[in-house]
Amino acid sequence: MTAARPAPPRRRLPALLAAVVVAGLAVSAWAPHDRTTWFLETVWVLIGLPLAVLTRRRFPLTDLLCCLLAAHALVLAVGGHYTYAQVPAGDWVRDTFGLDRNPYDRFGHLMQGFVPAVLVRELLSRTSPLRGSRWLAPLTVCACLAFSAVFEMLEWLAAVVGGQAADAFLATQGDVWDTQWDMFCALVGATLSVLLLGRLHDRQLAAPGLTSSYGGAGSTAAPRTSTAGTTRRRR
Repeated sequence: MTAARPAPPRRRLPALLAAVVVAGLAVSAWAPHDRTTWFLETVWVLIGLPLAVLTRRRFPLTDLLCCLLAAHALVLAVGGHYTYAQVPAGDWVRDTFGLDRNPYDRFGHLMQGFVPAVLVRELLSRTSPLRGSRWLAPLTVCACLAFSAVFEMLEWLAAVVGGQAADAFLATQGDVWDTQWDMFCALVGATLSVLLLGRLHDRQLAAPGLTSSYGGAGSTAAPRTSTAGTTRRRR
């Protein structure tokens, strides 16, 4: 008889980060510049946070990913409150360095690649045979770029439906190449994330207590046993 594995220690960091995100959302929702823009910018947090909480036991996330998701949520909350073109910190950077525009939108799209790269990497590593594969990094970056392109199409749809009312959400600031810049920033962010955080992420993925729904070769899930051979021998 083998001894039962001890239960993994209760993780307090995800709960603390969730509380910080909820507080940040509450503050950003207080008298935002434009209520519709606030909702459009934070809808990903409003969907993602409850989803992460509901699946925390069945599919717990690494601490690295939890921290990055919380940081991204706060970036979205700030952008939703002020609109990306009018974030005060971005105005300070613009005036200090003599830029042509508020750069907070560029920073937001850099984060749109940097953070989802770890999310995509974690999902692929734990639900597919790509863990340890040389294809993991390029497919992660491609997935992030594809998401950025989809987001730009959603912005295009908002512009078609809302007209000038969607200007605060688009935050183009008069740049005709804004869409291309946004996708390029997401591409740079995803690439940097994979290069800078890959090894740290791998160490956290190897920690006990993380589940994997992939049972094939290279999986960290418990090996599956088969009774087919025993059944044939008994016959």
